[in-house]
Amino acid sequence: MSGAARTQSRGNWLLPAASALCWGTQFAFLSPVLALLLVGLYGATPTQVGAVVALSNAAGFLVQLAVPRYADPRQDYLRPMLVAGLGTLALTAVLASATSLPPVVLGLLLFGAPAGIGTSMLWAQLGHSGATPSQLMNLRAVFSFAWVAGPPVATAVMAAFGDRAVLVPLAAIGVLNVATTLALISRQRGAAGTARAAPAASGPGWSRRGIAAVFVAFVLLQATNTAAVAVLALYVTRQLRLDVWWAGVALGLAAGLEIPALVLVGRLVGRASTTALLAGGCLAGVAYYAGMTVAAGPVALLALQALNAAFYAVVAGVGLTWFQEVIPGAARATSLYSNSSRIAAVAAGPLIGVAGLEWGYRGVFGAATAVTVAALGLILAVRSAGRRRATH
Repeated sequence: MSGAARTQSRGNWLLPAASALCWGTQFAFLSPVLALLLVGLYGATPTQVGAVVALSNAAGFLVQLAVPRYADPRQDYLRPMLVAGLGTLALTAVLASATSLPPVVLGLLLFGAPAGIGTSMLWAQLGHSGATPSQLMNLRAVFSFAWVAGPPVATAVMAAFGDRAVLVPLAAIGVLNVATTLALISRQRGAAGTARAAPAASGPGWSRRGIAAVFVAFVLLQATNTAAVAVLALYVTRQLRLDVWWAGVALGLAAGLEIPALVLVGRLVGRASTTALLAGGCLAGVAYYAGMTVAAGPVALLALQALNAAFYAVVAGVGLTWFQEVIPGAARATSLYSNSSRIAAVAAGPLIGVAGLEWGYRGVFGAATAVTVAALGLILAVRSAGRRRATH
């Protein structure tokens, strides 16, 4: 590739990278501090916080199911993205002006749920426009970088200037999301005369049973991650008898290592099959969870985070690519992938409750080991069935 061609290629990906960074920053700012805002600004009780978060996730789940019915037949993913950006601005206005909980709940349902589809529509647009798996994973690394920086910055703003102050950068991010989406729409219109139309379905049309198995496998994988993150502080303080800040160090290390892991996995795509990469990621997850059941101090805790990062990089990066391979419709594929994480968050609760009650916090990691093995078995079974169908 010539120098000019390389420069043009990099230029073509600067705008999607900026969009991925903005969407990642939006979620990294709001998601970790939403409960704090509900309590600090609107006087919500713990029960009300749980109910509001559950309602918000349920509404987001329904929106993720509905939007592909519009987007895939029209191959239009940027207009829903624009609506999501405008939803962020509307939600910020509600949060800034409300003085009680009911209008906040209404705002989260009417504006927050549509705002949540922005990222899945970005991935759908990229898949539809011909992005390679390696390019998708590089952009997913940009998204992950936002999560490394976003929560500390958001909490620092709240600590320095008060809870409501975090709404100012959130509104600025919403404006940037709208601006980058409008730029993507403009670029798409400019290229409409020369671009080759992409196929309406990005997947090979697998059976419903196969799609359901893919979905369940990723629910299981993400449930183990959610459960492990949720109990890590308790595991560190009550099982390892360490100060709680070691949990923060471990989580930060895993998030930081996830970025180069995504880039590395992106380079392996094409050299190894998707199934092989997923299997390798699952094995890294099994090794991480099993290692946590026997870890005895901070050195082991931190060393195991490399396996944790490798595991989640594969789940987040290759998982998104695999959904687009096996599920027809770019928006449907990415929306189902997004919804798998929502259901996983619900499934993590019983995993923590049952395993933790019986065997303590080490038991949660032991149960996560078994669940990851089961998910790996499902993935291998689905791929084997797909190959058999292809030969008949």
